[in-house]
Amino acid sequence: MQDNSLVFRATAATFLRDKAYLSPSDDVTATKPLYVYAPQHDVEAISDVLQRNQIPHIMNHYGVRDYRNKTLCFCGLAALSDLQLSFLVNAATAGAQVEALLDHLDKRLNFVEVDLLNADYLLDNSKRQNTSNHYPLLKRWMDIGVSLLLLALTLPIWLVTALAIKLESSGPVFFQQRRTGLFNQEFDILKFRSMCEDAEKDGARWASKHDSRITRVGKFIRKTRIDELPQLINVLKGEMSIVGPRPEREVFIRDLEKQIPFYRFRHTVKPGVTGLAQVRYTYGASVEDAMHKHRYDIYYIKHQNLWMDVRVLLDTVRIVLTGQGV
Repeated sequence: MQDNSLVFRATAATFLRDKAYLSPSDDVTATKPLYVYAPQHDVEAISDVLQRNQIPHIMNHYGVRDYRNKTLCFCGLAALSDLQLSFLVNAATAGAQVEALLDHLDKRLNFVEVDLLNADYLLDNSKRQNTSNHYPLLKRWMDIGVSLLLLALTLPIWLVTALAIKLESSGPVFFQQRRTGLFNQEFDILKFRSMCEDAEKDGARWASKHDSRITRVGKFIRKTRIDELPQLINVLKGEMSIVGPRPEREVFIRDLEKQIPFYRFRHTVKPGVTGLAQVRYTYGASVEDAMHKHRYDIYYIKHQNLWMDVRVLLDTVRIVLTGQGV
């Protein structure tokens, strides 16, 4: 009897994953309630997340009769009861849209709900929009092409910036700092120096919006993102990409990963000069800000494609030209 139950659970789980992947996307902007099925011990936490995002929902309801135009979501598939699995399988075969809750929220919110993150979601590559085997090569070509173009177009800016930095304060024009990149490998990121010399003589700390260590020139080049231009060299060296999660320092990562779920998952892709988090979220230098940015970084990793890269790049140009930023 136990063997039959295990076979049923495995078959049901496979069916639901495939059904969620193959079924057409539901109208995620609708106000109709979302039916969610989860282990009882997760119900309160899931309900809190859905309420926070103003999504009407009904938890573990088995009285549904008409499955047309209804979306049923599951969370914690491996921990669902046989009753829940059987109900979801029957609902899927009767015409309901059945999918994983995190996948549904991705489409609805355009970011990942960090509070619901789990290893299954992160390791499941079947739903990545980046299905083309050519994407990594195309992305690298775009990185090289955009970097060379920007280097040529911004050369006068480099010269003026270097002169302004030297005139205002002593110290080098460029600033190198160890950051953690692809597969947790550290590299030296290159930036125009925007702080006074020996800015970290008392130890490493995040830069804040009104940081006294930032020079007058530094404030301007940070606001206009000019300080990031030297990272184009990191891109040409293959250490970074034009678009990707921003690289962080290992000393901060060790602290952040204790408070933010799966924080190091960002290192499964190359870090970027700009990223989805940078164009969707305002500047911030706190753990809470890092948590919000993490939602967009994970979303980018799971859904990255060339068109998304182009959109992020264009949004970055808009932000720079309109003076938004630090």
